[in-house]
Amino acid sequence: MAKANPLQEQLLKAGLVKKSKVAEVAREQNKARHSKAPAGPSEIKIEAERARAEKVERDRALAAQQKAQACIAELRAQARQIITDKKVPYAGTIEYRFAVDGAFRTLLVNDDLRGKLACGALVIVRLDDRFELIPRAAADKVRERDAALIVLDHGQAANAGPSAATSEDDAYYAQFKVPDDLIW
Repeated sequence: MAKANPLQEQLLKAGLVKKSKVAEVAREQNKARHSKAPAGPSEIKIEAERARAEKVERDRALAAQQKAQACIAELRAQARQIITDKKVPYAGTIEYRFAVDGAFRTLLVNDDLRGKLACGALVIVRLDDRFELIPRAAADKVRERDAALIVLDHGQAANAGPSAATSEDDAYYAQFKVPDDLIW
């Protein structure tokens, strides 16, 4: 028999346990110590593993959301930088009116700028609480990053191609003469 611990020896001397029972307990302890097969995972370990997996998944989803928000913020900053770098200075006496958010706004431009706006060579964009004019190439870059900044783009409708209803309307209204100097 292996060396028994002092408590077991005291219990044997007192006659509270039998020698065979002490030997059986010693064998079971020895088997448990030297056993190659791991004991089945306890319910606590399973619950802890499940909680850890849920936390990892929540952290992964949160990181993806934060990454998406950072990407959107970066694209907006790039669009704002393009507008700041490429804006066309405008001044003049001709009022150019356009609708934004259900209200009409006015920019004072010269005749050259008005013509460029009308043909789509220039685009009106919103930068904070003011409006700026930028060239078509810069507007395309801004549209890729944040299309909500573009307020007025007459060239975009021309790029989309005329629809059948538009050409029918144009044919009908062609019979009415419109003055060349009409500015609303």
